[in-house]
Amino acid sequence: MKRKNYFYSAALALSLTIFAGGCGKGGEPCEVSFDGNYDAAATYTSQTVNSGKKASEPETPVREGYIFLGWYKDAGLTQEWNFSKDKVSAAMTLYAGWDVDTKDEITDPGNDKDFSKLRTPGSQESAYEYRSFFLPDIDGTSQPYVGDTMPYYENGVYYIYYLKEAGDSYNHSIYLATTTDFVTYSEQDGPVLEAARDGGQDGWIGTGSVVKVNGEYYFFYTGHSGSSAAEFKEKIMVAKSSNLTSFQKVAGWEIAPPAELNQKNDFRDPQAYYDAATGQISLTVTASKDNVARILKYTLSADLQDIRYDGIIFSNSVGNFWNLECSDTFQLGDKWYLTYSAQDDTLWYASADERYGPYSEAKRLEGKLFYAAKHVEDGKNVYMVGWARRSESASSTQDVSGWAGNLAVQKVCRRENGDLYLAPTDAVKDQFNARRKLLTDSTHVFVESGSLYSYEEVFTCYESFLITGKFRYSGQGSFGLAFDYNGRNDKYKTISICPAENMLQHTFNEGGTLIAEMELALEAEKEYSFTYIQEGSVGIFYIDGMAALTVRLYGVSGKPIRLFAENNSVLFSSLRQYTIK
Repeated sequence: MKRKNYFYSAALALSLTIFAGGCGKGGEPCEVSFDGNYDAAATYTSQTVNSGKKASEPETPVREGYIFLGWYKDAGLTQEWNFSKDKVSAAMTLYAGWDVDTKDEITDPGNDKDFSKLRTPGSQESAYEYRSFFLPDIDGTSQPYVGDTMPYYENGVYYIYYLKEAGDSYNHSIYLATTTDFVTYSEQDGPVLEAARDGGQDGWIGTGSVVKVNGEYYFFYTGHSGSSAAEFKEKIMVAKSSNLTSFQKVAGWEIAPPAELNQKNDFRDPQAYYDAATGQISLTVTASKDNVARILKYTLSADLQDIRYDGIIFSNSVGNFWNLECSDTFQLGDKWYLTYSAQDDTLWYASADERYGPYSEAKRLEGKLFYAAKHVEDGKNVYMVGWARRSESASSTQDVSGWAGNLAVQKVCRRENGDLYLAPTDAVKDQFNARRKLLTDSTHVFVESGSLYSYEEVFTCYESFLITGKFRYSGQGSFGLAFDYNGRNDKYKTISICPAENMLQHTFNEGGTLIAEMELALEAEKEYSFTYIQEGSVGIFYIDGMAALTVRLYGVSGKPIRLFAENNSVLFSSLRQYTIK
């Protein structure tokens, strides 16, 4: 296959071009010219080399922020040119490889967990010590999970309330974990708000939110009745507290679905906002009307005595969803944003000039494995706090559809055009400070393939790690990271970039089973950077500045991670892997 010059770039290569008009016969002279192929590259003096002779090595180029790797025979930088041995025999182009200078050295902290005896996905999962992707402590022999999150920030502490699944939680009671950095969490013993053990409207508890009003905290939540005799399946209820660690229910206070909805089942996930200037609480609620998912708005007095229904502020127009769960609003820049998780689908957002609309058509923000996320802000940044979906069985090679999972937090960023994307939190990314040796001798890897998958072992799947790098591609086939599940490449789990479909995908079975996806439009012959963070079986893959996709990878620890391509030619460069010292 003829390799094109799409690998020329400021980020990757400086080229030395050898032109040989008639070169290759009987020692005829070849004109050699040197061309620095990036902005502000140095200009090199031409030289003449006879066929069969050696070219003179130019002075080692210097480029700020980069390390010079040497000259290579091919655009993929796979065959290094040796000026002391190699002879000019025909027209050719040599490429100088560049690697970003991260100013760190390879080290081994000596704290890697040994997974050689933990060969099943279940045994590996039980051995993980989750920090950044928090899980509640094991209760007896039962592993509880984080359900829908309800984050709140005050005085440097993020209070992450969540519906606790399993363990000592009764019918999705609300529990609390606190953090100051999203790296380490403190778990509070016992529920903050417990479902009613004697039944009633809140025999099960659903998602809600905390708001501070005149020095007192209100916890609005969903009361879900488990009784078939209940008139309303769901109502909005409230609890009060003078602190953030325990709440008392307000007996008799509730909001039932308005009659105009013409349904009594889906009415939940209250999100509260207090306006000190007006002394009023605004409350958004997700519901359904005429079988179309809606988001409603209420206005409440600060003493909760006056309740006014203001109507519908958003109607779903993209996707056939019956509810828009865990809706939330926040401001970033000059725009207001509405987010929600669509049933069995992805995290979405819409934008508006005012907090309560009118809102634009919704766009996807993440894949279906980052679910029920709500925002929290600390005066500097806005974050989305949700849960990473799990499988009911760690051995499954077909689905990741279990309810609740690990806590996951991502930073919300905004492009100039107002579109949103997610990025790693700074503290989570910065904790990875030990650069590790790759499984290849080079920090750049060229993967080229036809219809069959081609693989190159590059990284090691530690218990917790970060990978960074860049890539540039020419074709329309998929490429990305492949994870070994059971020694069979037809069962590989992948994080796949798919230019032909404009998708970033998570698949099982070597691309045969789609698990999750996120819309992503890239351009061939253009360079992109990526960041991947994994802890235990939870990972989040970022195309920096563009998109994020949460993945679930059971049974892959201790095995090689491969770069792959099919129907494509891809140059991965400036590859790094880090663990925690």
